[in-house]
Amino acid sequence: MVERTGWDRRLSVVADGKRLIGHAGAVLLRRCADRTGLTGALAKVLPSSAVAGWRDRAGLLVHLAVAIVLGAANLSESEQLQLHHRPLFGPAASDSTARRMLAALDDATLAGIARVRRQVWSLLHLWPGGFPWLTVAGKRLTGWIVIDLDATIITSASKKAGAAVTFKKTFGFHPLAAGCANTTESLAMLLRPGNAGANTGADHVRVLTDALAQIPGSSAAKILIRVDGATQARTTIRANTATASGGCTLGVCNGGGMLGLGCVVGIVTSADGDRCLCGGA
Repeated sequence: MVERTGWDRRLSVVADGKRLIGHAGAVLLRRCADRTGLTGALAKVLPSSAVAGWRDRAGLLVHLAVAIVLGAANLSESEQLQLHHRPLFGPAASDSTARRMLAALDDATLAGIARVRRQVWSLLHLWPGGFPWLTVAGKRLTGWIVIDLDATIITSASKKAGAAVTFKKTFGFHPLAAGCANTTESLAMLLRPGNAGANTGADHVRVLTDALAQIPGSSAAKILIRVDGATQARTTIRANTATASGGCTLGVCNGGGMLGLGCVVGIVTSADGDRCLCGGA
């Protein structure tokens, strides 16, 4: 038997009511990332160096994800949580190191992360219940990947770069995000000033294009895109028809009006032309 040499080699759990620690679930999350091969796969696509003092980028990214699960809202809070877990996971990475790591995520690295996602999703199919297909408006969408596009306001307490007055008369930012509803993953995000429009079609096209690049096998997938707004929904689906080439089927719906419940947009674009998800023309 090969002896483990990682951070968890002397790890043990004792239910004696003594030496209690907070955030014990962080251990399970980190071990899950390690055991499923996520940490190792990320290490192959993220920058590395043999320079003394270099922080392993894969471990740093995993710990950042763990910190977000534990409630960290910024890099400073992530650093503080890592300091709390220092006896277990080792020295904490500073918030500036985490910022440099995120800033170095260029197109080539993001393409590598997409390959890592393919590996993780292949494991999801091995679950007892299989891949998490969704039920939308009472219909089981087996085989469909659901992407949600939505903008949200993030307030700022001070005048930071890009902060502006929002349409809700607050002050801050208005990023646009794309997330996979099946796996609750964030696929892509566009950082925008607070006065950016909620219905800007060009921004939706850009974010969806980046999101599709993160979907394993997107060129041959069935993808439902849920967009909060009819105008940019049509713009988005038309513009991405060329992007999602091959056998890909793209569907887009507006809010709750979908799949037989008074569909407003609900068009599916494929090699056979456009059709409404409700069954109409």
